[in-house]
Amino acid sequence: MFIWTVIAAILFALPNLLSFSQQEVLVFLTINILVVASYRLLTLTGEWSLGHVVIMGVGAYASAMLTKSSGLYVPLGIVMGGVVAGLTALALSYPLFRMKGFYFLIGSFAAGEIIRLLWKRFREPFGGTKGIKGIDPMPDFSVGFYDFDFFEPTSYFYFSAIVVAICLWILWRIEKSPIGLTFQAVHWQDKLAQASGVNLRAYRTLAFVIASGFAGIAGALLAHYIGTINPNSFDVEVMVFVLTWAIVGGTSTFYGPILGCVVLTILNEVVLRELGLEQTRPLIYGLILILSILFMPNGLESIVQKFTRQKERRSLRPEEAK
Repeated sequence: MFIWTVIAAILFALPNLLSFSQQEVLVFLTINILVVASYRLLTLTGEWSLGHVVIMGVGAYASAMLTKSSGLYVPLGIVMGGVVAGLTALALSYPLFRMKGFYFLIGSFAAGEIIRLLWKRFREPFGGTKGIKGIDPMPDFSVGFYDFDFFEPTSYFYFSAIVVAICLWILWRIEKSPIGLTFQAVHWQDKLAQASGVNLRAYRTLAFVIASGFAGIAGALLAHYIGTINPNSFDVEVMVFVLTWAIVGGTSTFYGPILGCVVLTILNEVVLRELGLEQTRPLIYGLILILSILFMPNGLESIVQKFTRQKERRSLRPEEAK
C-alpha cells in the first residue's frame, strides 16, 4: 500500500515539474499505455493484430459522433466508445478467427484498412479525409480541493491517469483470473486446452473483444483531448509504434509493454527531439526493434527480472544460497 501511495504522489506532482509541451506528451503517454496494455491481452492468446489502432479509432469516432450529434455527456461518450469498439471487434471476429497466426495478422490489417477506407469515403457522418473537428471537450468540474480545467493538459492528465489506472487494474485482474489463465492455455497448449473442453475460438474472440473495448476507451480519451481526428491518426505507422513498444518491452509480463512504451516515448521526446531527429523516429524505432530481437529477445522486462532474481539471491541466507 505504501508504494502505491508514493507512486500516486509522484504522478500528482510530476506535471507541475514539466513544461506545457512536456505535459501534453505526458497525456499522450498515459493514453498510449492503455493502448499497449490492452494489445497485450490479445497477445496472451497467441494472436497479433495489425488492426488494434484502427479499433482504437473506432472508439474515437464513436465517442466524437455520439457527443456531437446527440449531446451525450462526454464521460458516457468515452464509455460508449469502448462499447462500440468491442462490438466492432465482435463483428470482425467471425471472419478473422477463421484464420490463425500470420493469416490472422494479415486479415486484421485488411479489416483495419477497410474501416479506414470507409472513414475516408463517407463525408457523412465520418467527415471524409478531413475527419471530425470541433469534438466536445471534457466539461470542467471540481472535486474537493481541485478544479479540473480541461483546457489545461495537467487536468486532463489527472483525469486520463485515473481512467487508465482503473482500466489497467481491470486488465490485470482479468489476466490473473481463470479466464486469463485460459487465454494463456489457448496460446501455449491449444490442443490440450481443446481436449479439456475449452472453446478456442470463443476465448480468442473474448480476448479480442475485451482488448478492443479498452483500446476504444483510449481512442475516445484521445479524441476529446485533441478535439479533432481523421483516418490518418490511426494508420499502420501508428500500429508499428504499438508493436515496437510491445516487443521491445516484452510481453511475458503485464508491465513489459508499458515499460517499452515509457522508455521509447522518453527516448523520442527527450533524446530525438533535442537532437532534431524526431522525423527519423520510424528509422530509429526499426533499428531498435531489430537490435532488441537480436540481443534482447525477451525485451526490457528481462532486465527487470534479472535484477529481481539477483536481489532475491542476496536476500537468501548463505546456506540457502548453496
